[in-house]
Amino acid sequence: MSSVIIIYASMTGNTEEMAELIADGVRSAGVEPVLKSVMDASASELEKYDGIILGAYTWGDGDLPDEMLDFYEEMDDINLNGRKAAVFGSADSSYRVFGGAVDTLVEKLKETGADVVLDGFKVELNPSNDEKNECQEFGSKLVASLD
Repeated sequence: MSSVIIIYASMTGNTEEMAELIADGVRSAGVEPVLKSVMDASASELEKYDGIILGAYTWGDGDLPDEMLDFYEEMDDINLNGRKAAVFGSADSSYRVFGGAVDTLVEKLKETGADVVLDGFKVELNPSNDEKNECQEFGSKLVASLD
């Protein structure tokens, strides 16, 4: 049976809401995901899972949030060859770079050898009703890629 972990950083609850909806999508595809705040996770844990989903809001002009920085740096020491991965996050279009943290995490996953199987999923602030459905589909699509 496949295993999936979802690790996220959330300040206002928007990215956490997305993580929970994505976890619902993973469950609907028949896998019980591990869902963790980045504050309770270490990058080395990712090596134990077939599927990896990372989430982060974008801070300022396209930056990773502070609470994600140590985790991000720890990713330099892991090998995710053979793992399927995806990234999501909330963002604010009033800043110069929309959802830059998502793009940064996609690139880091690729550097670790992970196969990023879905485009980075970004929503403006909090997910709309349509985007809530897209979050669930995002989770189920990641599970489908594990077959």
